[in-house]
Amino acid sequence: MSSSEYYEILGVSKNASEEEIKKAYRKLAIKYHPDKNPGDNAAEEKFKEISSAFEILKDPEKRRKYDQFGPDAFRGGGSTGGVDPFDLFRDVFGGGGGGGGGFGSIFDDFFGGSTSRNDGSQGSDLRVSVTISLEQASQGIEKEIKYQHHDECESCSGSGAAAGSGKVMCSTCGGIGQVASNQGFISIRRTCPTCKGSGVTIEKPCKECRGEGRKKVQGTVKVNIPMGVSDGNRLCSRGRGDAGMQGGPRGDLYVDVNVKNHKFFERDEDDLFHEIMIPFTLATLGGTVQAPTLDGKVALKIPAGTPCNKTFRIKDKGMPNLRSPARKGDLYVRVVIDVPDKLTTEQREKLVDFSKACGDKNVSPDVGFMDKAKRFFDGEN
Repeated sequence: MSSSEYYEILGVSKNASEEEIKKAYRKLAIKYHPDKNPGDNAAEEKFKEISSAFEILKDPEKRRKYDQFGPDAFRGGGSTGGVDPFDLFRDVFGGGGGGGGGFGSIFDDFFGGSTSRNDGSQGSDLRVSVTISLEQASQGIEKEIKYQHHDECESCSGSGAAAGSGKVMCSTCGGIGQVASNQGFISIRRTCPTCKGSGVTIEKPCKECRGEGRKKVQGTVKVNIPMGVSDGNRLCSRGRGDAGMQGGPRGDLYVDVNVKNHKFFERDEDDLFHEIMIPFTLATLGGTVQAPTLDGKVALKIPAGTPCNKTFRIKDKGMPNLRSPARKGDLYVRVVIDVPDKLTTEQREKLVDFSKACGDKNVSPDVGFMDKAKRFFDGEN
């Protein structure tokens, strides 16, 4: 063998770049691969020859020795330098492939095919929605949902075949679930249009389901909605979607959760926010007020001299965390001070006396006192 023979096998010049050598190998390896030429011994020998050449020329050091000494530099290393030609093929193209480096997973990666056969097409995933209150989102709840879906045909038990009939090998694909078409030197496999990839067809279809193995029904499903769920969360119920055709696997059911707005509380993740109105006397003198929570009312201490819009935090009175329900958010209560518009004569006189005792000389007992009080508690001058 001359020192140029490996280049001739790959159809490249001695000055070819690494990329040109690899490109030539890929083209020839696909053309002569044994899986594309079953029973063709000449093609198999050609495939090994191509692999031998590429194994040497792809490596810069081996290529340098080959250019200098020819094939004698690699005697004793086997026809491919000790590397299995199918392993080499997998290294270049990626993927696995049984039977000595077959096309199976390699063509899957490049052309989206699959050499595996499906017994039936999978059912579709379905999507429904459910609306709950904030209290139900806090406590968790089981909801029964009605929805339409395809269920297994009772007459044929999902097979799609009439009684006394069965499935036969698909005559179009010969039972492999795929058909091949050649485009140049590449053979592309596609799902069989007759059997839809199952490899079989129904000899005599079931009259109830017309051979599908399923029928559309109105059903119900119970869904456990966990504590801490938020508006817009999506839950998945495995295997509750449409039944597959002719016994294929079921799809899943997705449940979109809608949480209604609450009349008291606003929510930000696990925290709740609430606004409460207190009389100006309580804000001035201090005291205790009952603040609502999702678990009932709790006592909230209001310090003397509390200004309007002061926010208090009540720990662990928010929403449970969806992932760790034992951990809760907080409740934030903002106080708004209620200043009355009308006072009795006695109330007005006492407030005027109080104001004078505080050194306020600008108070008029008749005009604008409550307006001034309102501005004061609203934080205005």
